[in-house]
Amino acid sequence: MSGQDFFIVTGGAGFIGSHLVEALNRRGHDNILIVDPADDPVRRGYLERLRFRELMAPAEFRDRVRRGAQPVPVTLFHLGACSSTTESDEAFLADNNTATTRELCEWCLRADARFVYASSAATYGDGSRGYADDESRLRELAPLNPYGWSKHRFDLWASEQGLLGRIAGLKYFNVYGPREEHKGDMRSVVHKARRQILETGEVRLFKSYRPEWADGRQERDFIHVDDAVDVTLFFHERPDVSGLFNCGTGRARTWLDLARAVFAAMGREPNIVFADMPEALRERYQYHTRADMAKLRRAGYDKPFASLEAGVAATLRALPAA
Repeated sequence: MSGQDFFIVTGGAGFIGSHLVEALNRRGHDNILIVDPADDPVRRGYLERLRFRELMAPAEFRDRVRRGAQPVPVTLFHLGACSSTTESDEAFLADNNTATTRELCEWCLRADARFVYASSAATYGDGSRGYADDESRLRELAPLNPYGWSKHRFDLWASEQGLLGRIAGLKYFNVYGPREEHKGDMRSVVHKARRQILETGEVRLFKSYRPEWADGRQERDFIHVDDAVDVTLFFHERPDVSGLFNCGTGRARTWLDLARAVFAAMGREPNIVFADMPEALRERYQYHTRADMAKLRRAGYDKPFASLEAGVAATLRALPAA
């Protein structure tokens, strides 16, 4: 092993996780335990280019932690929760997302290991209370779906236990990039738009159901996965910096901006149509997100973020041929 430090990355065969492992490899680390299911051939394909010590199933890993049989890492990056915003099984989310995160957090703290975990911008709900990562206002937030609540409940617990000064949580906004093929309907719109263009020559966006927002003008803070990984690694490299932090760019861009960026990267003229939004989604839809990045900048993170256009172009170049 070229890197002596031992790392654990839950979700390491997934989207952000596999890019994080790759970034650790570039820094000379390959003494890495990846915790993820091994039964998906697409996800296994992501691992072919990566260097790591072992791939372990989540159930086995959780059991080893509970029995005290798992060696402790210098840093545990916990990215392995269910990330589906449409998941409706609240008992599953309470165990898989909230309880597991709590167990791993307590395990790391007992062993004096660094714990860096994925929270989510979904904890902000409809955005009416803003997008500032102010830990004193956590109880004001009201997520719009069970997934968001499963993340928010751990944030609340960590705050109530006085632990946010010892761990780091990342509220990821709309992360996109290569290696989303396994995510199905949870893939970013960058991937969905490319597929639609290849198959039909057009991109379909949701109509707006609020008069103050024109069709396609709904906004998101889109962040390329390489930038999200750099922010995540910052909290390993700076163990003196802890708390909840946004992981976005601080810029809100429209769905029209994104669709046009995909068309431009594919060398095609825009052809955008608007479709009805499913009824079940209309009351839970976010019309605007923009991460307040001042706290992260004050903490010392000074790297620039890729523009949406540059990030989309880089993503499409890296995707497998259609």
